Amino acid sequence: MKQPRILIIYTGGTIGMIEDPVTKTLAPFDFTHLMENVPKVKMLDYHIDNISFNPPIDSSDMNIFHWQEMARTIDINYDKYDGFVVLHGTDTMAYTSSALSFMLEGLMKPVIITGSQLPIGEVRTDGEENLITALQIAAARDASDGGPMVREVAILFENYLWRGCRASKRSADNFNAFVSNNYPRLAHIGLGIDFNVEALARPMTGKKLCVQYNLDRSITIIDLFPGLCETTLRHLLHTPGIKGVVMRTYGAGNAPTAPWFLDAVRDAIDRGIVILNVTQCVDGSVRANRYVSGDMLTAAGVLSGYDMTLEAATTKMMVLFGRGTATRDVVVNLSRPICGEMTVL
Repeated sequence: MKQPRILIIYTGGTIGMIEDPVTKTLAPFDFTHLMENVPKVKMLDYHIDNISFNPPIDSSDMNIFHWQEMARTIDINYDKYDGFVVLHGTDTMAYTSSALSFMLEGLMKPVIITGSQLPIGEVRTDGEENLITALQIAAARDASDGGPMVREVAILFENYLWRGCRASKRSADNFNAFVSNNYPRLAHIGLGIDFNVEALARPMTGKKLCVQYNLDRSITIIDLFPGLCETTLRHLLHTPGIKGVVMRTYGAGNAPTAPWFLDAVRDAIDRGIVILNVTQCVDGSVRANRYVSGDMLTAAGVLSGYDMTLEAATTKMMVLFGRGTATRDVVVNLSRPICGEMTVL
C-alpha cells in the first residue's frame, strides 16, 4: 500500500497552548512547539504536511471567516492528500465540525477534528494520544473497497469518534469531552480502533467536492424559559436583518400556548422569518404533534428540527441562507437531512 498522505490544519486551541510563566494563563503557541512535543508522530509511516493559522487562535474567537479558510485549505489540497486532521479548540469545535459538514458537499475523504483538554506540552496530557489517533483514523482504509474508512467530517476525542454534525461538547473537565446522544459512535478507541461500519457515511461515488463558501450570519438563537415576556420575544424577533431563528424549546418541542406567544411567532413567520424548533434536551427529538403546545407551533408555521443539535441547526441555516436561494428552498432543505445531521421521524 502507498504511504498515506495527511495534511494537518492547525488552528490553535488548548492542544497547542503554552503557559505564560508570569500570568499562568494559557495562550496559543506555534505549530513547531506542538510537533516537538509529539515525537511519536515520526513513528507513523505517513507523509505529513501542515498548514497553520497565523496567528493561531483561541476557539472562542472562531467565526465564519475561519471556517471559510479551513474549507478553502481542504478544497485546494483535496487531490493531494488522503485525509485531513484539523487541530482545534474544544469550545467551538462542534460548531466548526457542523459547519464544515454542510460546507464540504460531496466529501469523500476524512476530515478529522481533534484537540485536547490539556496542553500537549504538559507531562499529563490527552493531546498526544488524540493527535496520533486522529492521524491513524485519517489514514485508515476500508478493506471492502480500498477507499477511506471515514468519508465525512468527524470529531475524535479520547475514546470515541463522532459524526461532526451530531456531536456537542458535554464537559469542560473530562477527557471524553464530546458526546452524540442521538447518533451512534463512528468508532470506539481502546487497544485498537473499532469502527462502527454501519454508522459510517457512505456517500454516492463519483461526486466531486463542491465547497459552499457563502454563509449568512443573519441568524439568531432564542432559548425559551419560564418568565420570557412578550416584549423580549418581539424584540428578538424584530432584530434588524434577521432571516432565521433557531428556537430551543422544552422537551419534545413544546412552547407556551399563550396567545401573545403564538401571535408573535406567527407575525415573524408572516414577515418571512424561518423558525426552526430544536429541543433543549441533549437526548431525544422534537415530536411536534405529541403535545398540544408543540402542535400549535407547527400550525403557526414553525419547522421541526427533529433531533438536530443546536450547532448543526445554526450552521445549517447559515449555509442554506448563504446559497441565496428563495426562502421556500431553505424551508425544504431544513426539513430533510443533508449530511446525516438528523433523523426524520
